[in-house]
Amino acid sequence: RELRQAVSRLNRAPALVVTDSQAFLQVAADTPPEVKMTSFSILFARQKGDLSQFVQGAVAIDRLQPGDRVLVAEACSHHPIADDIGRVKIPRWLRQYVGGDLQFTTVQGHDFPDDLAAYQLVVHCGACMWNRREVLTRMLRCRQAGVPISNYGMTIAYTLGIFSRALEPFPDALQTYRQLQAERESRSSRSRRGP
Repeated sequence: RELRQAVSRLNRAPALVVTDSQAFLQVAADTPPEVKMTSFSILFARQKGDLSQFVQGAVAIDRLQPGDRVLVAEACSHHPIADDIGRVKIPRWLRQYVGGDLQFTTVQGHDFPDDLAAYQLVVHCGACMWNRREVLTRMLRCRQAGVPISNYGMTIAYTLGIFSRALEPFPDALQTYRQLQAERESRSSRSRRGP
């Protein structure tokens, strides 16, 4: 709640604001539009994984239908809290975005399913306790299975409608997103015109 006031007190605007993904909407509203903003989770996605593949995974959220299965993968084992981000908040935001119920399976640590074909999306935590090789291995397994994978922060930003803003610090990832948007709009335009 102090962000807007803190930024206004600075002699010059910060180059970047980094937030917890759960506070995205408030931080986006309180951060001046000329200041880039992202989340810790998206920074982890860039450091530990393939940001372009995560962008493609986030865009795949648009293809989810009520009843689809989503795998939520947590790298570490932790005791879930009442309003847990991976077990409560992300499922709630995805259900709201899709407009219906989805089936969620949550795995922890190294309990990653051998067969991913049953899932329409994998949503992975920031993997702060893991190294890059472990995250890239999971991403490779998803790619081989033809299952899109996103990251907590990217999923949250996408479902809340602030994806472009959250990707501004990463020009290549933002370009990938814009290209995917243009391709989708082109397909949609062709389908409206008919054969």
